[in-house]
Amino acid sequence: MGSIGQKVGGEGLFGRIGSFLTNQRLDPNPANYTFAYHVVADPDGPIAKAVAALTDGGVRLTAREVDSIGGHIEGGSADSATTLSEQRRLVEGLVARTQMQVQGFEDMMRDMQAETADFGRDLAESAAAIATPHSDDETFETVIDKVKFITGTMLERVRVAESRLDLATREASELRAKLEEARDNARRDPLTDLPNRRAFEEAFQAQAATGEPLIVAICDIDHFKAVNDQFGHAVGDRVLKAIGQALAGQCTGHFVARHGGEEFAILFTGIEPDEAERLLDTCRHVVARKRYRLRETDMPVGELTFSGGMTSIMPGEPLTEAFQRADVELYRAKESGRNRICANW
Repeated sequence: MGSIGQKVGGEGLFGRIGSFLTNQRLDPNPANYTFAYHVVADPDGPIAKAVAALTDGGVRLTAREVDSIGGHIEGGSADSATTLSEQRRLVEGLVARTQMQVQGFEDMMRDMQAETADFGRDLAESAAAIATPHSDDETFETVIDKVKFITGTMLERVRVAESRLDLATREASELRAKLEEARDNARRDPLTDLPNRRAFEEAFQAQAATGEPLIVAICDIDHFKAVNDQFGHAVGDRVLKAIGQALAGQCTGHFVARHGGEEFAILFTGIEPDEAERLLDTCRHVVARKRYRLRETDMPVGELTFSGGMTSIMPGEPLTEAFQRADVELYRAKESGRNRICANW
């Protein structure tokens, strides 16, 4: 995409929006039109800046990127992405809703407990009324009518309580789903959609507790800075996605995470060291054989490779110590010419 230019008035706005949609090959639906409006009408705003960064190097926006950037447009303003502060506010809101939900359940249980006590008292009174000899002016039918009235009242209370409980249960289920989503988002890298460093450390703790043999690997993209410098960060992001997908696809059944920057971490479980090394080296070959090109110009990006370091994790050993050994092997792979896997068994 070319330069967005300066702020424009209403006269050429419609045409510029149409050109943007055409250049990005976006359907002219209301959502995309709104997105394009914010890009064109406010070229110095966060939406336009995010688009400029992503399309650097002549690449087009994907539908997912449009949704991600434009997902926070509201009332004529927008944020380029979900910031950490926004995520924090979301979590705080969910926590507040959870607290309210728990308080609501407590109140409901107290009400139901009180109503249950009332039920018991009413039943006792009804039983006493039936058992006690009645006066001449109070027929047995009159007593039965009282019992029916009390029973009807009790059934109505039960119906109301069941309705309240059903509503609270549905609200709790919706809240649980949102909490799970927020929890997952906090442990997932938004760019590659892989688990992040925090999730990796939690996975290690869970696996280490089983006593199962573990292997850790660190992978680092070779000459990644050169890719960013030559083609722009948008292309660099696509490289990260591609290699992350290759690692996850080749190492199915094992825990693959983006550890930070251009670095990925893998936790192998249930296999021998030579098998783990074979899996990772096969992935390295797959990545090295593929030829990447810019989608807009078909210009070759060139060969992309990664280097890796691996080591076994000793029983009871902290992750930091094993990670340090794997990191030493990674640097040995880099110093030996890159595009290779080194291991310390």
